[in-house]
Amino acid sequence: MFNPQTQKKINRFRQIKLGYGSLIVLITLLLVSLLAELFVNNRALIVKYDGAYFLPTYTAFHPGTDFGLGYSYETNYRELKLQFSQQQNDNWVLMPLVPFSPNENHASGDQFKTTAPSFEHQHYLGTDTTSRDILARLLYGTRIALFFSLGFTLCVYIIGVSIGCMMGYFGGVFDLIFQRLIEVWSNIPFLYMVIIVFSAIPGSFDTTGRICLLLLVMVLFSWTSMTYFMRTETYKQKSRDYVAAARILGASHSRIIFHHILPNILSTLITLMPFTIVGAITAITALDFLGFGLPPPTPSLGELLKQGTANLRTAPWIIIAAFSTLIILLTLITFIGEALREAFDPKKFTAYR
Repeated sequence: MFNPQTQKKINRFRQIKLGYGSLIVLITLLLVSLLAELFVNNRALIVKYDGAYFLPTYTAFHPGTDFGLGYSYETNYRELKLQFSQQQNDNWVLMPLVPFSPNENHASGDQFKTTAPSFEHQHYLGTDTTSRDILARLLYGTRIALFFSLGFTLCVYIIGVSIGCMMGYFGGVFDLIFQRLIEVWSNIPFLYMVIIVFSAIPGSFDTTGRICLLLLVMVLFSWTSMTYFMRTETYKQKSRDYVAAARILGASHSRIIFHHILPNILSTLITLMPFTIVGAITAITALDFLGFGLPPPTPSLGELLKQGTANLRTAPWIIIAAFSTLIILLTLITFIGEALREAFDPKKFTAYR
């Protein structure tokens, strides 16, 4: 699957226990977040009613009338579980470990407010200022942050790598023009543009559209740094003999760039990837903290940090949970990045004679 040199580098990475272990933990966290509805959700996993089985988690909602209740809106499965347990019949409900959705307000009284962690009420990390479960918002917020950062990294790599490689390969006037354009584009203030764009978005814009627009704005102002690395690496590689041989054999420019040069600068791409992901998570968290990120009530780490700082004395569990999650996430990715840099560093494992 991989050439011997790449396989050797992968084996080096596996020998770096801290980085390899961090990768396993991060992949596990990613898989858990993908299946978050099975662990944190206000819909039941399985409902047995009158001999029939229902799977509400990943199916269309079931009105209360489906289970003999007197209302036509979506079933409250926590109450249904309590009712079935009191009836002591063959009907039963299996709920997730945390039976709350991230946007659900669950107040014990008539007023929405913060509550401390409680195993009795199954709010294991407490609730926020509007009585939403913090663990639920952390898990779903982490999933959004991870996939947002992966999408951001993919888009930045596609644009930055393509333009950077062409700048380094063609050089001359093409390189000069794009350098000037990139310098001008890089001087546009990113934060002001985000504020302007999101101030102009109408309130009727749906959540998915706002998230995609935020991703687009971040990518548009973040791809330029990647071009510098790719331009430099391509400049070095295009003077090698294998590029001259490819030209003599009649290979096209696109084939030389993407089939010959790009595989030889793979180590640079892999080394930069974890740090690009860290930058994306940090940026989206900072924007959410300032109120210009993901649209409410989307769960996010930045929004929880903002709540935590505003209620530091009265509800310290909010800032502790959000800050700890962010630190763990960034630390794992940083460890992976450092291990990749060490494993793919040609100077560390090359003997010059």
